[in-house]
Amino acid sequence: MIHLTVRIFQVVAILGCFSSSIYYLLCLWSARAFLRERKAGGGVRPTQVLPPVSILKPLKGTDPNIYESFRSHCLQDYPEYEIIFGVSDPEDPAVASVQQLQREFPERSIRLVVCPNRLGANVKVSNLEQMLSAARYQHLLVNDSDIRVEPDSLRRIMAPLTDEPVGMVTCLYRGVPAATLGSRLESLGISTDFCAGVLVARQLEGELRFGLGSTMAFRRPDLERIGGFKSIVDFLADDYELGRRIAGLGLQVMLSDVVVETHLPAYDLRGFLSHQLRWARGVRDSRAGGYIGLVSTYGLMWGLIALIAGGAAPWSWAVLGVTVLLRLAVALTVGSAVLEGRRLLGSLWLLPVRDLVAVLVWIASFAGHTVTWRGDRFELRKGRLIRL
Repeated sequence: MIHLTVRIFQVVAILGCFSSSIYYLLCLWSARAFLRERKAGGGVRPTQVLPPVSILKPLKGTDPNIYESFRSHCLQDYPEYEIIFGVSDPEDPAVASVQQLQREFPERSIRLVVCPNRLGANVKVSNLEQMLSAARYQHLLVNDSDIRVEPDSLRRIMAPLTDEPVGMVTCLYRGVPAATLGSRLESLGISTDFCAGVLVARQLEGELRFGLGSTMAFRRPDLERIGGFKSIVDFLADDYELGRRIAGLGLQVMLSDVVVETHLPAYDLRGFLSHQLRWARGVRDSRAGGYIGLVSTYGLMWGLIALIAGGAAPWSWAVLGVTVLLRLAVALTVGSAVLEGRRLLGSLWLLPVRDLVAVLVWIASFAGHTVTWRGDRFELRKGRLIRL
């Protein structure tokens, strides 16, 4: 009986390593396709007329390097745009940074909107709905408060929206970690796992069918057709929902060749795990089938099970070695080549820790429906937030 159980574990582990290796090869294929497209991309045509843009940035509290992130949006090489910041509380500490920005760039159209009403559980989306009335233009760009961009980013992001089939442009992002272990693990997850999964989804489905909150550009009429921001004001994964609904209009969600940057908070381990669990349960509710299938991509876990069940036999070391090499290839290709991350190598030794933690978070995500977000506790019901 024990021998049979061991054999079952061996077979299951080998199958897990095989499925993980296939997934890693898909990641490499998808990354190479993205790199080829980026290299061949024509960029902004000299005669192309770029539309005026309203940049909407909802705020709550301060983020690491928040002022430099704000400032990067004022240095855009773009003909006409405005920046609208929104806060729920006029005493929010982020207000001081906005006021400093207005003093440094008096020639820019920079406005602060106080959003006193709570229209739903997702305060960020509630603020966006109230900020929208202050926006002058028909083209909108929404991104998080901690996003930093290069001077040519807005041109490159907005150019595809001049083509009618494109309904949204969204961007990959890399995380710049603080010195804490939790922050470094978060950055590794973004650079070597999350963005790799986005590229695979894009390649297998032919195009994206969701947005990434790092940056989303779209047209106001299309937003109105899906019911406005208020239609997603109770959803945790608002970026996913916004992209999914715009794609549902028969429009293309395009992944830009622009990679933006975010400076991550100094997460302690508790903060890191809480953030990962919230993200995991949000994805579980949004893409349940794909999320359950993630178990077939945890190569390090399956490789270690094969090693233990195989009694450290030579074949089990070979299986583990091949799986680990493919995982490292994905990490380096996506994290360094696609995202152009310059700090990845210094944290790569933490990749096994991050991957094993990801397995534990995946398991824990099925143990409940509650999430903690900015100090508030919610229950998730089919992607919607119910305040507890």
